[in-house]
Amino acid sequence: MELKRLNKAIAETGYCSRREADKLIESGRVKVNGTTAGLGVKVSSEDVIKVKGKTITKTVGNIYLAFNKPIGITCTTDTHIEGNIISYLNYPERIFPIGRLDKPSEGLIFLTNDGDIVNKILRSRNNHEKEYIVRVNKRITADFIRKMSNGIPILDTVTKKCKVWKISDFTFKIVLTQGLNRQIRRMCEYLDYDVRTLKRLRIMNISLGDLKVGSYRSFSKIELQELLNLCEDSAKTFDEL
Repeated sequence: MELKRLNKAIAETGYCSRREADKLIESGRVKVNGTTAGLGVKVSSEDVIKVKGKTITKTVGNIYLAFNKPIGITCTTDTHIEGNIISYLNYPERIFPIGRLDKPSEGLIFLTNDGDIVNKILRSRNNHEKEYIVRVNKRITADFIRKMSNGIPILDTVTKKCKVWKISDFTFKIVLTQGLNRQIRRMCEYLDYDVRTLKRLRIMNISLGDLKVGSYRSFSKIELQELLNLCEDSAKTFDEL
């Protein structure tokens, strides 16, 4: 009988990510066959897993959604927070967002119940591209484009070199391979620019396209296969969850 680590088994039910599962296990909130479980425990499909007293063993296929997040929605699984992404979607199965998109920002974000793919996509060293269109409060200069492209000192580091190009006097596109907190806004602020609007257009091979604000769709089979191919050699870590 196949055995798997408890945190992986929990993540595969769609209850939460592996990292969140580890926290639940460490806090004594997970029981296997009626016994409080510890980290590193392995389980089979016949074991009964309970989290906070609720049985979660349930076979659910992998879910991969592309969502056009509206401004004002918070990317959190905490349903006590007003305007949280989970309550907004009201999806029939337990899912969670991959990464974050600021509350005042809009655009593409993925949601899934696949704990493995979360880590592969978020790990910055995998150089997975994310494309944004940004409008600022001042005219965009060649110097602004050059400095944004070459790296900006924020959050005790210097951002990685990235692709930036001017769209109009006040609008530019940027492609990042990092996911620092409020990265684009902080980069602009360093150069004395304020972001007026920020929209994510693409993550890796999947684009927002004509998906309406507030709507979601499942990945196509081709999109999912291409994304899995891009993730094939990605490291499985929890550093950036």
